[in-house]
Amino acid sequence: MNKMVDNLISDEKLNRYFFLTKSALDKLKLAVPKKTHLHNAAKDCLDMATRYFNDAEHFRKEGKYVESFAALNYSHGWLDCSARLGLFDVEYDDFLFTVDKD
Repeated sequence: MNKMVDNLISDEKLNRYFFLTKSALDKLKLAVPKKTHLHNAAKDCLDMATRYFNDAEHFRKEGKYVESFAALNYSHGWLDCSARLGLFDVEYDDFLFTVDKD
């Protein structure tokens, strides 16, 4: 019988992705006018990204590195998608986001 090991993600890798996602969260600004549907959508996307980031922190504290890494990837996915759609201003940063120069 094969026993699954929960810590398939190293501390180094997890810390790197925490750094990248936290840096992305800190850098972005909402890029759409207030009182518009898109502003509400941008706030919702940021909320989802933040919730997944917080989940990742919770899982890491519990020693559940695989779940933590997955939550970080969801968090960064929300950030990337929102930046590409123009909901977030990320001042062209192709290190933290998958954005193209205009």
